[in-house]
Amino acid sequence: MNSELMEKSLLGTMMEENYLVLDSGIQTAFFEKQLHKNIYLTMKELANNGRPIDFITLLTTREPAELGGANYVSELRRFANPARFDEYLEIIVSKWKKRETARIIESAQNEQWESDNLIKALEKIDTDHRSDELLLLDEYLVSQYERPFIQGPDMTGISTGLQPMDYLLNGFQDSEFIVIAARPSMGKTDTLNHLALTAGLNDHVPIVFSLEMSRKTMTDRLISAAGGYSRLKMRNPYKHFDNSQKDTWMTALEHLQSAKIRIDDRSGIKVSQIRATARKIIKAQPDKRPIIFIDYLQIIRPEETTNNQNQAIGQISADLKTMAKEFNCPVVVLSQLSRAVEQRQDKQPMMSDLRDSGNIEQDADVVCFLYREDYYDQESELKNHLEITVAKHRNGPVGGFMVYYNKDNGRLASIR
Repeated sequence: MNSELMEKSLLGTMMEENYLVLDSGIQTAFFEKQLHKNIYLTMKELANNGRPIDFITLLTTREPAELGGANYVSELRRFANPARFDEYLEIIVSKWKKRETARIIESAQNEQWESDNLIKALEKIDTDHRSDELLLLDEYLVSQYERPFIQGPDMTGISTGLQPMDYLLNGFQDSEFIVIAARPSMGKTDTLNHLALTAGLNDHVPIVFSLEMSRKTMTDRLISAAGGYSRLKMRNPYKHFDNSQKDTWMTALEHLQSAKIRIDDRSGIKVSQIRATARKIIKAQPDKRPIIFIDYLQIIRPEETTNNQNQAIGQISADLKTMAKEFNCPVVVLSQLSRAVEQRQDKQPMMSDLRDSGNIEQDADVVCFLYREDYYDQESELKNHLEITVAKHRNGPVGGFMVYYNKDNGRLASIR
C-alpha cells in the first residue's frame, strides 16, 4: 500500500475513532500530502475544542476546497481500518524519518554545517515523534522527598466498600487492570454494582459498560441494592411493595442518584469505543477520579474479526490494560471462567480456569474469584455468604475472605 492510501486510512480511522487524533501521537509533519496535513490540522482543532469530528464538522470548520472537497472527505471513511492503525502509523513515521533525514543532509551540505550540528539534528528526528509526557525518574523522585514525613490518606486507592478487600488491595489503584471472575450465578454483576455505587458515593466517577444487561435492568438492580428491595417485588412495586417500602422509595432513588453512575448499555462494542466514551466523560470531570467497570470481557467485540477466540480475548485483555494506564484509572472487568470448574469435585476457582481466555492472567494486575458454596451445596451453613479470593495481586498480598451477600436484593457488605 502506498503512502497516500495509508494516510487516507489514518484519517478515515480518526473520523471513526476521534480519540486517536490526540492520543496517537500523530504530528502534522508525518503526512506527506499537503491536503492530508490540512485535514489533520482541522481534526486537531476540533478535538482540542472538544467537538466531534465528522463529515459535517470538518467541512464547516474549513473551506471544503482546502480539504479536497466534500466527496474527498466523505470517501475517507471507506479507508478506515482501526485494526491496522498502529501498523500504518509506524510505516508513515518511518517514511517521514527518511524524508526528514534527506532534508537535513541536504541542508547540511548546502550550508556547510559542522558535524556536531548535523549529528544533533539527526538525533532530534528520533525524539521528535515521541510523547512529550516522558518523565525522568529523578523528576518524579523530587516529588517524593517529603512523603514519609507528611500524613497522607489511609487508603490510596478507590474504596471497594468491603473492609477485607480494601485491606488487601488498599483500594483499587490508578492504572490497574482488575479482573473479577466467576462462573454464572455467583454474583458478578451484583458485585460490580456494589463497587460502582460505593465509588460514586465517595465522589468518584464510576463509568459502567453493561454489554450484557440493558440500562433498565441494571438500574432496577441498583435500586434493589440501594433500597434493599427484593428483585422479585421490583417487577411490580405498586403491587408487591408494602407501605414501609413505598415510604423509602424516594430515599433509595436519591441515594442512588447521588452516586452519579454513568451506564452505557450498548452490546458488542469494541475497546476503542469504550475508550472513546470514557474519554468524553473523564474530560468533563477533570477534578475527580474515574473508575471504569465492564460487564463482561468475553462479549467485548474484537477490533478485527478472527476465528481464534483465545487470540481475540488476549488482544482485548491487552487493550484494557493499556486503557487503564492511558487514563491512569482502575479498570474493573468481569470475566467468565471456563467450564472446567463444573467438571471438578472442588468447585473453587483456580488461576488455571482463566487460561482458556487469552492472556488475562498475565495482563491483570489483580485477579479476584467469586464463589458461593450454597449454590453448589443446598445444605451449606454459609447462606448469604460470598467468598472473594484475591488470587493475584501484582503489587501486594493475596488472600481470601467472606462477605455478606443477599442474592434477593443484590446487596454486599462486610461481615462484622
